[in-house]
Amino acid sequence: MKARTMAIRSVCEWRVRVIANQWSEPPKILLIEDDRGIAAGLVRGLKASGFSVELANSGRRGAELGLLGRFQLIVLDLMLPEVDGFEILDRWRGQTLPPIIVLTARTDLDARLRVFNGGAVDYLSKPFWVEELVARIRARLRLPQLAAPRRVYWDSSMLDLDARTLTVEGAGVSLTAAELSILTFLVERAGRAVSRGQLAEAALPADGDRFDRTVDSHVARIRRKLGSTGAARLVTVWGIGYRFDAPEQP
Repeated sequence: MKARTMAIRSVCEWRVRVIANQWSEPPKILLIEDDRGIAAGLVRGLKASGFSVELANSGRRGAELGLLGRFQLIVLDLMLPEVDGFEILDRWRGQTLPPIIVLTARTDLDARLRVFNGGAVDYLSKPFWVEELVARIRARLRLPQLAAPRRVYWDSSMLDLDARTLTVEGAGVSLTAAELSILTFLVERAGRAVSRGQLAEAALPADGDRFDRTVDSHVARIRRKLGSTGAARLVTVWGIGYRFDAPEQP
């Protein structure tokens, strides 16, 4: 009973420190993400939203930093080299920690239960909008909601709808207006087949060429610009059109 009381008191004291400090300095986020392209985009997005961010690019380093007690929230990628997110949660079990939000492409029930039973308070499925991650962080820290950049991440790619830019492996990639509209339309409907007619109506000028072969040409160029990994996400659905497949983790 005494140990339980001390644990509750410790958690309450940590919450008091967060509330007392959240207005005097930017909340500090620990980001544990090994993909350099995704990590760079997330760091930029979180800093632009007013957070201080420390990056750990390996599970081993992230597991160590998470126990230092200097962060208001932890963002943890599930699939990491050497030590994955599940093992990190197991190592942290029983420790007094800030809220943990898990990033994962896995949506199966077993993975979700392991995440929550491991102590995470929330998880975000990939691909995701950075504004949603920011909103969830603010909700957990009870901070006022502010406008956030509209960005979506997958593999090593980042699509910024406000800046109308695509970044692949940390390098900027130029997209035409039509290519950007087609890619955005597909990414926003991840996992769903979209007809060529829908893509033409959403992305191509009303007074221009809206033939199926025009859509196919744009998709072919998008695939080349995304590179081999990203291109594999744009799947041809025979007789219908295309589908964007979010990455799945084993």
